[in-house]
Amino acid sequence: MKPELHPSAGASAFLFDERCLWFHSGRASALAAPVGGWVQPLASGSGVASADCLRRLKALMDASGLSRQLRVESAAPASLAQMARVHDLEYLERFRRLSEQQGGELGLAAPFAAGGFELAALSAGLARAAVEGVMRGEYQRAYAACIPAGHHALRDQAMGSTLLANSAIAVEHAIAELGARRVAIVDWDVHHGNGTQSLFYERGDVLTISLHQENCFPPGSGGADELGRGAGQGCNLNIPLLPGCGHQQYLHAMAQLVVPALLRFAPDLLVIGSGYDASTYDVLGHMQLHSGSFREMTRMMVAVAERLGHGRLVMIHEGGYSEVYVPFCAIAAIEALTGLQTQVRDPFIEFIEQQRLADDFDRLHRQRVQTQARQLELVPAP
Repeated sequence: MKPELHPSAGASAFLFDERCLWFHSGRASALAAPVGGWVQPLASGSGVASADCLRRLKALMDASGLSRQLRVESAAPASLAQMARVHDLEYLERFRRLSEQQGGELGLAAPFAAGGFELAALSAGLARAAVEGVMRGEYQRAYAACIPAGHHALRDQAMGSTLLANSAIAVEHAIAELGARRVAIVDWDVHHGNGTQSLFYERGDVLTISLHQENCFPPGSGGADELGRGAGQGCNLNIPLLPGCGHQQYLHAMAQLVVPALLRFAPDLLVIGSGYDASTYDVLGHMQLHSGSFREMTRMMVAVAERLGHGRLVMIHEGGYSEVYVPFCAIAAIEALTGLQTQVRDPFIEFIEQQRLADDFDRLHRQRVQTQARQLELVPAP
């Protein structure tokens, strides 16, 4: 069961802390609805912010031998000063006060139990440490196993099970303290990365890209016409995809829009917001990706980072709510990120691949993507 080690993978890291898996919403919930009335508690009692997906991923990594081939490390929590580069101090203080009491809620569908502030700060600290290790050359590439996730968190409020903007905190750290001049964030969570977008919308030094199911969450967010403002004009790229898109549609959008945009922007650091809720088996999305999709998209991002001449790439865990399938998708992405290969085989992939979309759906998707590419004057890389 010992994985084969690729020569380029020796310094890759997996940033992880068992304590993050103890994060709890503070109340049982089914999807985003509070329990009560006709809504029954889930068997796990932990709701959509459950850490079970990430816990099972780590167990699969351990069982397959992948963990032994990585630098599995924890990190210090993000400091108040590091968080305050992204979030209002008043918001952080409200969050901390509630956390010291019984928990609460600081926005839309983002409840947390007592102690949530410390665990969210630890999660952000894992993302920060992953970026720092890559920027300093301590890791070749890194994956930050963040719970709770971060891409919906706004400057002054929580949203959608996210409390602190993990990727944004890490990126600001890279710019302020590690010498990065230009950073790109690619978010392929099924939901729009509205928080990340809002935090950099008027910035010209951070390119934010989000591939997501059109008008899923937050409703009305993530249109292709949201391009940035002021100094950030042209530095925000949304790629809203039709419900039902699968492997070929995502790879086409990556090749036609994401890769050319990254090469044109030429960032010093590439950060991936890696959610797995665009898989066929996810309860909060309506897409049809499989583990091979996340493997191939990650390979494309590794190739872009290498083509840019520095190879700096960090993946930060976002959403994904199928306890059975997230581990297979995530381990495929980590293998592609690190160059490692295990004996883990996805038992669901053949069934998913049989669910081929109709040709007319694929043509419609390609027309939408190619129209957007022409409007943005993006030329696919050879």
